[in-house]
Amino acid sequence: MSNQEVSLPPKYDPHAVEKDRYQAWVDGKYFEATRDENKEPFTIVIPPPNVTGKLHLGHAWDTTLQDIITRTKRMQGYDVLWLPGMDHAGIATQAKVEAKLREQGTSRYDLGREKFLEQSWSWKDEYAAFIRAQWEKLGLGLDYSRERFTLDEGLSEAVKEVFIKLYEKGLIYRGEYIINWDPQTKTALSDIEVIHEDVKGHFYHMKYPLKDGSGHIEIATTRPETMLGDTAVAVHPEDERYKDLIGKKVVLPIVGREIEIVADDYVDMEFGSGAVKITPAHDPNDFEIGNRHNLERVLVMNEDGSMNENAGKYQGMDRFECRKQIVADLKEAGVLFKIEEHDHSVGHSERSGAVVEPYLSTQWFVDMQPLADEAIKLQDGDNKVDFVPERFEKPYLHWMENTRDWCISRQLWWGHRIPAWYHKETGEVYVGKEAPEDEEKWEQDPDVLDTWFSSALWPFSTMGWPDESSEDYKRYFPTDVLVTGYDIIGFWVSRMIFQSLQFTDERPFKDVLIHGLVRDADGRKMSKSLGNGVDPMDVIEKYGADSLRYFLSTSSSPGQDLRFQWEKVEATWNFANKIWNASRFALMNMGDMKFEEIDLSGEKSVADKWILTRLNQTIEQVTKNIDRYEFGEAGRHLYNFIWDEFCDWYIEMAKLPLYGEDEAKINTTRSVLAYTLDNIMRMLHPFMPFITEEIWQHLPHEGETIVQASWPEVKEQYNDEQAVAEMERLVSMIRSVRNIRAEVDTPMSKEIQLVIKAKDEVVAEELEKNREYLDRFCNPSELTIATDVQAPEKAMSAVVTGAELYLPLAGLINIEDEIERLNKELDKWKKEVERVQKKLANERFVSKAPDHVVEEERAKEVDYLDKRAKVEARIKELKA
Repeated sequence: MSNQEVSLPPKYDPHAVEKDRYQAWVDGKYFEATRDENKEPFTIVIPPPNVTGKLHLGHAWDTTLQDIITRTKRMQGYDVLWLPGMDHAGIATQAKVEAKLREQGTSRYDLGREKFLEQSWSWKDEYAAFIRAQWEKLGLGLDYSRERFTLDEGLSEAVKEVFIKLYEKGLIYRGEYIINWDPQTKTALSDIEVIHEDVKGHFYHMKYPLKDGSGHIEIATTRPETMLGDTAVAVHPEDERYKDLIGKKVVLPIVGREIEIVADDYVDMEFGSGAVKITPAHDPNDFEIGNRHNLERVLVMNEDGSMNENAGKYQGMDRFECRKQIVADLKEAGVLFKIEEHDHSVGHSERSGAVVEPYLSTQWFVDMQPLADEAIKLQDGDNKVDFVPERFEKPYLHWMENTRDWCISRQLWWGHRIPAWYHKETGEVYVGKEAPEDEEKWEQDPDVLDTWFSSALWPFSTMGWPDESSEDYKRYFPTDVLVTGYDIIGFWVSRMIFQSLQFTDERPFKDVLIHGLVRDADGRKMSKSLGNGVDPMDVIEKYGADSLRYFLSTSSSPGQDLRFQWEKVEATWNFANKIWNASRFALMNMGDMKFEEIDLSGEKSVADKWILTRLNQTIEQVTKNIDRYEFGEAGRHLYNFIWDEFCDWYIEMAKLPLYGEDEAKINTTRSVLAYTLDNIMRMLHPFMPFITEEIWQHLPHEGETIVQASWPEVKEQYNDEQAVAEMERLVSMIRSVRNIRAEVDTPMSKEIQLVIKAKDEVVAEELEKNREYLDRFCNPSELTIATDVQAPEKAMSAVVTGAELYLPLAGLINIEDEIERLNKELDKWKKEVERVQKKLANERFVSKAPDHVVEEERAKEVDYLDKRAKVEARIKELKA
């Protein structure tokens, strides 16, 4: 559409502006990477959202930041690929599908594996459609022609390749280990799927009798039901209390099994009695101690959390029922001598809410040490991954340096099935992409891989790897930046880095931009239990996507949490509305102006020169801050320039020539308006894509869409520092007059006499040249500009840089009140003088600060001394 055909509607309606616009972008293929060899590639892969539900505010924030980066880079001439996709989210999705089946009165076991997977794929298709609809609402510039899913055929191929290669290198093994176990969903959990909550519990103090009858040893536990699996008691080797007992046996109460007292440095002598029960099958630390001392592992629970045959008379009982019964039995036997209240952190399954059980299980593991070592070494070289902010490299390295072997098998059906087969007769293990030839003799492992195993390959598996001849892989990998939250640095960022190094010899991304969490207005984490969550679609429904995006991207600095506040979103809507109204005014005054008619070569007013200089400065600041991922700072510069300078000052000043008779001035002003507004729309576009496209389509422009327009550039020929100084003086004067009028309740419509005493002829000439602005915005009945004027009696006054203003308002002011006001102003200038002189008297500041900073402070000193002297003189006059 062109500006000749349609003008902007009088009212800004985000729904009308945003309707159908996204589909036009997608249909135009404006977001698709082109593999244009004349352009430098720039790549981001989206952190794939889980197909378990709809997107939340955190997703909206994360993807908005990526959209700002990719839209900017596209406008800067890069061949941009922003690759979309979704994660199958094994346990989370399976839990949702199973819950749905329960409502229908059935279960996955009733359906069987194949039918259950059909239901899961159906769920995925439904929720993938929801997510795409939300991406559309947010206006995300994604290349849908390259969309991927962690269970699609290509990614499944990559997963098998990685599993097999790691297995062949001896970096994947199968073994017994303590893992997080969810007894409700009957599967292993990753650490991130365990939510730790403080609960009120108890410490149970017990006496284990020594076998030789010489006494007992005291231990304490929060989980007495696990004592049935105890295989030792441990003490510190240097604990004088127990040195003589090391190697002796105690008799395990109730069970009657004899277990040894072992010495281990892990035991804290200062905590409790200094002796601890060791249950290698039910505690990760005990498991390690058990390995060191070659202890038996006695598992006393079933997968569903009930007690097994090793629990003796408690077999079949639920673990918590067993706890109650065993406590009663221990009391009766005189073994349990004290129970004390104890608040402690207990892990709960994020998906089912069940209390997580540390559980001995045969699982598949990745040997992490060699992989972690390689990733740590990377950070010492030139090709390191740069964390933004830099401080987040520390938790990343901490995670890598303290990593444990990674349990990668999950007892689920939805996910990448482990490519391992077991011989039905010999038990031999075969690992490969397909079943062995005599398939009927082999049985595939029923488990699937941890979701993070496939998402760890996301930056390169999505590009066609392991086919290294893939055009996208060759052109767009490694990627440029990953945007994600600080909460998954260990679980996802680290795994992408070590897998990428292992299989591509490259870092997966140059930068990792870290953001925080979205919290409510009171700083609390958003959660279902608190009922304080906000659906981004509700925000869009009320204020539009542009307002939500601008709020999310400019209300926090990198790495910090963000507080959601409805009133701040409303403020961004007001900003959009201000832009809309200013654009309507500009467009109405441009008429049918064509792009080629924009001409900035004519004689320009001080306002024209000033706005063009400030536009250059804003382009420089916005570009610099976006490049640094400082979107809040970029937004601040944009907001101040658009609202304060363009809308509030330039547009008002532009009305003088536009409503005049001088055609040359009218054409120049129209050109400055068109040029400035065009550049504003381009800079604002990554933040607010919808409104900027709508306005830009009405402006004189080249090209089909602002999405593909070029990024604004600083045009040095339009820089005019003298015009900036002149304009700042005019603005200060007009503001001072308005403030004085407000103070004495004199409306702008009432003419007043205005006397300006310029400090020299240069300032006087400058003000005379710009008299029309003072006439228009101060509404004087008489305007005097001179260097030698006498201060009128009974006048209000103000001091600005280079001049003094007097407003003789006889009968409207009280002399005493005016002296009081001037005394307050004098205090202000005295403090400023004192502050700047103190700074300049500091030898460290003068010697270490850059020369231009010291010069700025010296210029301030001269200015403040001048203002102080003038206010003092004015007080003296009024008191005379």
